[in-house]
Amino acid sequence: MTPPDRFFCADAARARDDAIAGTAPFGSVWVLIEYRRAWPANGFDGLDLDPETKTLVFAAARASRARILLVRRHGRRRPEGSGRWAVLHHDGFGALRQRWGSWHRDRDLAQIVTALDSPGEPGLAPVVLVCAHGLHDTCCAVRGRPVGRALSTRWPDLVWECSHVGGDRFAANVVVVPDGVYYGNLDPHSAVTVVEDHLADRIRADHLRGYTTLRPPQQAAVAAVLRRFGPAGRHDYAVTATDPADDGWRVRVSGRGPHARLLDVEVRSRHTPARQLTCRGPANSSAVVHDVTSIRGL
Repeated sequence: MTPPDRFFCADAARARDDAIAGTAPFGSVWVLIEYRRAWPANGFDGLDLDPETKTLVFAAARASRARILLVRRHGRRRPEGSGRWAVLHHDGFGALRQRWGSWHRDRDLAQIVTALDSPGEPGLAPVVLVCAHGLHDTCCAVRGRPVGRALSTRWPDLVWECSHVGGDRFAANVVVVPDGVYYGNLDPHSAVTVVEDHLADRIRADHLRGYTTLRPPQQAAVAAVLRRFGPAGRHDYAVTATDPADDGWRVRVSGRGPHARLLDVEVRSRHTPARQLTCRGPANSSAVVHDVTSIRGL
């Protein structure tokens, strides 16, 4: 295959104008492990670590429904020295906690097991993750690494490159944890603007994939409300009810403060035609799209 014929999933998704809202994976706990060597295509699962420690960490993460991500600072590939690890929690109601530690030997990672059962420390600055996992998907490196460079230059203490976060075709993807907010279709300029707004607790619908504490139809509903009424803080809108409706869902969204309003949002779910969704995808597959058909004030 010659370079001009090479398939890039993010280019194809933009050409199709793939819907981005409602595509954040559900979850509220993250395990970050700094790993400075090359990342295997399957991330933590592919690391050559002490089998007993690896099994303990994996089992504890699965029990907590935590996602394990490998992280590194942009441009730093020194394998020597201690790495860091973190466990980050979001309780779904705005309580954010983090616990950090360091590791040098494989068995040091067993500290993660205990950390998953402890509340952690509140009030710490959020962590900004940029997916740059090239061995998993080419677009994550091609689009993610320039974004990682731009964000790391601006916020060197907050930003890490990370392994696969999902939604390769929306690269560059940025995840802010433990806030639990996914952004996609970013370039270096838009990424700086998005993160700057996020750190000011001003979330816009542009580039928003969704809140990980919500299910996809709920994510799409909140994104539509933000698009209709303008940017708002991470917890200025809450989903208070979700009921089945014709071909989809009726999502009730309530606001607080200057955004105080009660809204019913109609969301219709549909499947796209089968198509190649990732650069390395072995077969075509369909995606679920959540279209907002109406927003009605109560």
